[in-house]
Amino acid sequence: MRYKVVPFAASIASHQAASAVAEQIQSLIASHVSDGWEYVDIHQLETFKAGSNGCFGLGATPSITTSVEFIVFRQ
Repeated sequence: MRYKVVPFAASIASHQAASAVAEQIQSLIASHVSDGWEYVDIHQLETFKAGSNGCFGLGATPSITTSVEFIVFRQ
């Protein structure tokens, strides 16, 4: 069995409802299903991104933890 993992980041305007996100997910799933992939699940992973000290402290950036969503398919 083969697996395919696709990153997903919803993008909606402030006036749009959660249904807009659902439509984006549905569209992505439909496009992969039409290519012969079977939808498995959506997974969320927390990722740590290290900051930098910058040059002499100028341009320094803090470390952050962010969540990333992935949609998993199999064939």
